[in-house]
Order: sequence, then structure tokens, then C-alpha cells
Amino acid sequence: MIAALPLLVLPVLVYNLIALAGGSAALTDTLFTVRMASGADWPVATGDLLLAASLMVLFVELLKSTNSRRAAIVNHGLSMLLFVICLVELLLAPPFATSTFFLITLMVLLDVLAGFIVTILAARRDVDFGAGVGL
Repeated sequence: MIAALPLLVLPVLVYNLIALAGGSAALTDTLFTVRMASGADWPVATGDLLLAASLMVLFVELLKSTNSRRAAIVNHGLSMLLFVICLVELLLAPPFATSTFFLITLMVLLDVLAGFIVTILAARRDVDFGAGVGL
């Protein structure tokens, strides 16, 4: 049943730990600076790394959504619950009213939508295929 757990819960938990322990200011602290070929400096903050990791997790979640097993259906439901939790935090808790958490919440929403859409399309394909067999 661990396969049914949405992986995007990890970046949400990390954000919760950072926001509740150190405040949202910890997300804007520059961790390191990258010297670009143009000569410009690119400051990389904690929030930037969290967003990059969240995008990678979203990619894995989108790949998982193509599965139509029972665990995938449970995953879609848990992803919806995670989205509701993120939305409540975003709207009601001051440490979560940041662009970083908004983008993580948007990724969770995209995971929910992609999961349901892929499941519906796969089910429709299976039904259409099954209907054409008797011809």
C-alpha cells in the first residue's frame, strides 16, 4: 500500500518543516551562487532547490499515473486529499503564503488532474477496445 502514497507529500512535508521551524525567510536564504558563462551570478536559495526537487517528483508522479491498478486509484484519492491540505495551508496559514508553496500546491493540483485524466482516458480506451472485439 506504500505505492499508493503520493510522492509529492515529500516536498510538502519538507516545506512544512522549514516553514514551521525556521519561518519562510529560511526559504529565501542563498545557499550558494553559480557563476554563469555570461559573468552574471545566479544565487540559489533553499526554496529554489525545493522547487527543483518538487518538479522531479512531479515527473515521477505523472509516470505513476499511467498505471491503472487499485493502488493508482488510491493514489489519486490521496493526491486529492494532499491538494486540499495544501490549499487550506496556503489560504489560512501565514508561513505558507509564499510563491514557493503556491507553486508546490500547483504541482499537487497538476498531479491530481493528470491522474484523473489519464485514468479516465485509459478506462475509455479499454471500453472502446472491448466494444470493438465483438464486431
